[in-house]
Amino acid sequence: MSAKNSLDEFEALLNETFELKTPDEGSVVKGTVLAIEAGQAIIDIGYKMEGRVDLKEFAKPGQDPEITVGDVVEVYLERVENAAGEAVISREKARREEAWDRLEKAAENEERVKGAIFGRVKGGFTVDLGGAVAFLPGSQVDVRPVRDASALMHVEQPFQILKMDRRRGNIVVSRRAILEESRAEQRAEIVAKLQEGDVVDGVVKNITEYGAFVDLGGVDGLLHVTDMAWRRVNHPSEILSIGETVKVQVVKINKDTQRISLGMKQLQSDPWDNVEGRYPLNSVHTGRVTNITDYGAFVELEPGVEGLVHVSEMSWTKKNVHPGKIVSTSQEVEVMVLEIDTAKRRVSLGLKQTQGNPWENFARTHPNGTQVEGEIKNITEFGLFVGLEGDIDGMVHLSDLDWSRSGEEAIQDYHKGDVVKAVVTEVDVERERISLSIKAVEGDPFADAVAGVKRGQVVTVTVTKIEDGGIEVEYDGMKSFIRRSDLSRDRAEQRPERFSVGDKVDARVTNIDAKTRRLGLSIKAREIAEEKEAVEQYGSSDSGASLGDILGAALKNQGEDK
Repeated sequence: MSAKNSLDEFEALLNETFELKTPDEGSVVKGTVLAIEAGQAIIDIGYKMEGRVDLKEFAKPGQDPEITVGDVVEVYLERVENAAGEAVISREKARREEAWDRLEKAAENEERVKGAIFGRVKGGFTVDLGGAVAFLPGSQVDVRPVRDASALMHVEQPFQILKMDRRRGNIVVSRRAILEESRAEQRAEIVAKLQEGDVVDGVVKNITEYGAFVDLGGVDGLLHVTDMAWRRVNHPSEILSIGETVKVQVVKINKDTQRISLGMKQLQSDPWDNVEGRYPLNSVHTGRVTNITDYGAFVELEPGVEGLVHVSEMSWTKKNVHPGKIVSTSQEVEVMVLEIDTAKRRVSLGLKQTQGNPWENFARTHPNGTQVEGEIKNITEFGLFVGLEGDIDGMVHLSDLDWSRSGEEAIQDYHKGDVVKAVVTEVDVERERISLSIKAVEGDPFADAVAGVKRGQVVTVTVTKIEDGGIEVEYDGMKSFIRRSDLSRDRAEQRPERFSVGDKVDARVTNIDAKTRRLGLSIKAREIAEEKEAVEQYGSSDSGASLGDILGAALKNQGEDK
């Protein structure tokens, strides 16, 4: 009986063994840790099969493996038996299969998943999602660019699945989406508490050319460069630095976009209050040049109060010069207040007005007749321009170059850069013109020659040239011309050829024209005057004496007087 029972038991066990099905390769099975040796765990997966798994497959990124003898774990069966007669199993692949099932459900329900960043790759980072490896693009790490991600490594944190493909084994996740969501909730809560006009403290997070972003404790506000100070601010970095705590006023809140505009200058007094009292018209003040443009220069009178010196008000003499060649940035200058528009917050300033009108100054110190000296700046078809003190020019017209030669001939003697002497003949302040004369420096030879000579006086001249129309004569260095009709009262004697060059001739002065510099002479007028005088002295109309007798007596008398 006992033998039969033993045989039945053996048969039952044999049937049980045949009924047990060996697990399929590529499936996940449970196993028990039998031993840990040489960095590997020996795991019994049943069915008379054992396999080995490296301990590192039981460790989370950045942590030590957590496994002990007797633990029941799930492993992935790759092959039932290898050359050594052992099963080929993998804990990592089992975790991956499990993770993919879990992650697919999370992605379908748009749920967050936990993971840890454990490596850096091109364009981003690798993330362990509990067995499955995902890619985290650099742009999805944070709401702002992250320079140092070491603080985020090997730290378990939530991620949002953006895309996954099980067949290709690709998973893309985002940490930024989680931050933006929580940030939006926090922002809405903070914005709801803020009111326009509130004064709050904030920390400067970022600086741009147009302003600075200030963290108000979870929500950022924009502090525009124009709201930082009443004065001109060229760049926000002039007055702010990243990390600095500042006191700001909430200027505007857009509830729809949740954008907050901030201001710093609103917490300071407006320098434009009573600006007209501090800067009355025509008053002179010292300011600093803050900006130079093509149309002028901006001058700061005090922080927050700036005025424009238009290019037309910069210099009396430099009309077509860029303002940058007259003043420089940061230069201190004296300016005059020309106009104030408080509504538009504009001040018009003048630079040249503080220096005095150079033509008025010149007229005051150089009356007509004053001799000056200067360099020829330019030569034109109508004269010379001579540089004078005060950075102004005077003009010498062609007619004022020489007494005896034409202007066209005389101007050939002068060159640009020559230093010449001249006499001031006229200063026109309104038209900004100064007239000079070079020929006047030597004096007027005509005026000197005719000094003391009166009209009707008889003078002795020397014949210098014989022409058909008369004779050219010279008196005290001055040339004159006696026309044929004035050579004699007798028509028969009005012949120029009866004179010779060098002859001395007496002639009567008929005209002295200082403007045309002409001395009118006539022999005929002298003869008529002598005849009239002789008649008055030696005869009368009823004496019966002939004209020949009278003239003879007059001539005889003149001979005796001599």
